[in-house]
Amino acid sequence: MEVHLAEGHAARSLAADVRAGLTATPKSLPPKWFYDAYGSELFERITRLDEYYPTRAEREILAARAPEIARRTSAHTLVELGSGSSEKTRLLLDAMRGNATLRQIVALDVSETALREASAALHAEYPSAAVHGVVGDFTEHLGLLPGEPPRLVAFLGGTIGNLLPDERAKFLGSVRDVLQPGEWLLLGTDVVKDRDVLVRAYDDAAGVTAEFNRNVLRVLNRELSADFDVDAFTHVALWDADNEWIEMRLRADRAMRVHIPALALEVEFAEGEELRTEISAKFRRDAIGRELADAGFDMQQWWTDSEGRFGVSLSRASD
Repeated sequence: MEVHLAEGHAARSLAADVRAGLTATPKSLPPKWFYDAYGSELFERITRLDEYYPTRAEREILAARAPEIARRTSAHTLVELGSGSSEKTRLLLDAMRGNATLRQIVALDVSETALREASAALHAEYPSAAVHGVVGDFTEHLGLLPGEPPRLVAFLGGTIGNLLPDERAKFLGSVRDVLQPGEWLLLGTDVVKDRDVLVRAYDDAAGVTAEFNRNVLRVLNRELSADFDVDAFTHVALWDADNEWIEMRLRADRAMRVHIPALALEVEFAEGEELRTEISAKFRRDAIGRELADAGFDMQQWWTDSEGRFGVSLSRASD
């Protein structure tokens, strides 16, 4: 296990993000702070909702294409960025093992506890492969990833859509800097589709996503001694057609002043004021191909599920 996050990193990062985001106009918070234990449980529930198609659609693609990916890349190492030990990853690992090329598994995540559990499970299931856990942030520590070439970096789940365009460009460039020419990136991207389908995926009838969204306020109350009235915020999911992304927001139902003692900060909310908690960009094949090319990748394959709801691309690091 390699640990590249200093003790107290999460607390310092949270404090910095909250101070910057809640003193900005408009207010915002990064989506990574949804995911405490309760938030992670809620997200798992979201992935099983009828309205939330991305997880099922991406799994369908990988179930159909994993053997082809293993043959095409002949990768010795699977590098998994931030997605734990999911079923989707095992589809790739099984295909690589079936192709007799799997030698190493590298898993990067910010949670040391989760990573130790995932690494132990992977070692038990794939005993012939060396398993390396790397505790780090994929926006900061890609350059420290181990692994025997040729490597296949998997960034799945549509997580790249949570990054703003300049952040995506920086991330893709960082991945390219890590890889040698001829190594591979497997990228999951949700695609542009009917507005109502998109909004329902982020505003389900059962209210699970609303609970997930408000959970970020519970995290701030617990970790920073804030006094957010969680129930005084309404979940909002909007489609921004110009930027082609979904925005999740929390709308203040009344005017209020929130105290955050750990930061010596007071934050005013007007009635109806909105706090952005997530963007989830949706992509078109040509557009993501251009972003990959700008970062030094050549898209070799693009697959969608049977309903055309989600896209997975396989790209090669250019010479």
